[in-house]
Amino acid sequence: MEQNSQSPLSKATNIVWHQSSVDREARSQQRGHRSAILWFTGLSGSGKSTLANAVNVALHKDGYSTYVLDGDNIRHGLCKDLGFSDLDREENIRRIGEVSKLFLDAGIIVLTAFVSPFRVDRDNARSLVGENDFIEIYCSADLGVCETRDTKGLYAKARNGDIKDFTGISSPYEEPQSPELKIDTGNLEIDQCVDIVINLLVERKIISKISKLMEN
Repeated sequence: MEQNSQSPLSKATNIVWHQSSVDREARSQQRGHRSAILWFTGLSGSGKSTLANAVNVALHKDGYSTYVLDGDNIRHGLCKDLGFSDLDREENIRRIGEVSKLFLDAGIIVLTAFVSPFRVDRDNARSLVGENDFIEIYCSADLGVCETRDTKGLYAKARNGDIKDFTGISSPYEEPQSPELKIDTGNLEIDQCVDIVINLLVERKIISKISKLMEN
């Protein structure tokens, strides 16, 4: 089906979406599992990247096709032209949403680890794909716990006014209202958190049971 509608941000004209000769369903059948977007959100220091990477390892060991999109890594390349103003954060998440959608179409389980502080931006990322393709995972460690994990000293710098627009201190974080998962990453062990995520993937038939869970 041809798509020629332009978003308000689009500057290109006379473009038509090109349908691939190999579709998402065919890729998923070849890989032996469904694709999905696992969207880890939470304050800096809440354990988003740690959990995303731990889930990634568990899935990879059992042969699932996965990829982690990490906030800091993305800002080294794709989003290196963006700062941390509200508008730049919005654009950062918009780009990640679009990249995640491409991974989804490629038949890959993509794990994104971004503060993504604004609810509307996360909802916009969700709206790009089917409802069953987007799994919002709220890493709900509270601010005090996050500050104790701050090995880079970013919270201290933010409290001293050396860093502007820092989420949780000088910029707000809007908690998810109804995430697919809310995980207390401030108190649970990492293995417990991984099992919670894996169990949901099995429940949703994105993957079959994996050896990590069967060993428990």
